Amino acid sequence: MADTPRTLPVIQPGTASSVPPVFDRVAIVGLGLIGGSLALAIRETWPAGLVIGVDDKPVLERAMLRHAIDVAADDPVVMAEADLVVLAAPVRTNLALLADLEEHVRGAAIVTDVGSTKRDLVAAARALPSRLTFVGGHPLGGAPRGGIDHARPDLFRDRPWLFTPSDDHHGAALEKLRRFVTGFGAAPHVLAPDAHDRLLAFLSHVPQLTASVLMHVVGDAIGEDGLALSGRGLADTTRLASSPADIWRDICATNADEIGTALDALIRELQAARDHLADGGAVDRIFDSASRWRAALAARRRAPQGE
Repeated sequence: MADTPRTLPVIQPGTASSVPPVFDRVAIVGLGLIGGSLALAIRETWPAGLVIGVDDKPVLERAMLRHAIDVAADDPVVMAEADLVVLAAPVRTNLALLADLEEHVRGAAIVTDVGSTKRDLVAAARALPSRLTFVGGHPLGGAPRGGIDHARPDLFRDRPWLFTPSDDHHGAALEKLRRFVTGFGAAPHVLAPDAHDRLLAFLSHVPQLTASVLMHVVGDAIGEDGLALSGRGLADTTRLASSPADIWRDICATNADEIGTALDALIRELQAARDHLADGGAVDRIFDSASRWRAALAARRRAPQGE
């Protein structure tokens, strides 16, 4: 981010909505896939609200062309009057932004984030002044490719949005955030920060690493000529391998212990499979268990989301 703010033009606001916005002025710092999709969802749901975007100038220009934001600047000073601040940059960038937030937001505001790890950010937020109430957040919605050009307003519809309040004193802020995400179709859930990071290590972080490592191993082994002969199985299994590394560096660094535990469990099973390839019973055990859990996953994804 530049030291000197350069404010870009204001986009023509949307038409008035009969539904008042939960937050009148939302500042989103980071307009990639998640931040950009959130901006589009807010604009679609509450056109009368103000969406403030903070990012680098080329990203802001793309966001403005898509009518995702009303006000844009490449310096956080532009969010001085926001009543909700959403940190949507990579995790360690969010930590740095959090440390400077008191300078940039003048009044009372709720602060949340959309990052995939929570413990470090929740701990850092304890240093915020009382007028800034932090509630960690994490939407479980994504796409194989990142960036504002892949953002869409329905990305979070019918998908879980996890909140990780650090104590019981954040009840009013949490309730307001629940109404906010419910407004554009997400399903709020509440977890402790430690439980969130443990769950996501298995639910998201190890699947991402596994897909990326698998694609790396297969590609290096058979090259482009071999890949030209592949069927849909490899493409479906490695869909996540297109994910950008910059986000995942921070996730791995800030959840290394829980990811390590989850990887250890995966490695044990892979080693067991390696040691018993000729044992039909061992192969049956893995495939039967996988099939059962895959059916359970499919059933849960078909069911309505909720508490």
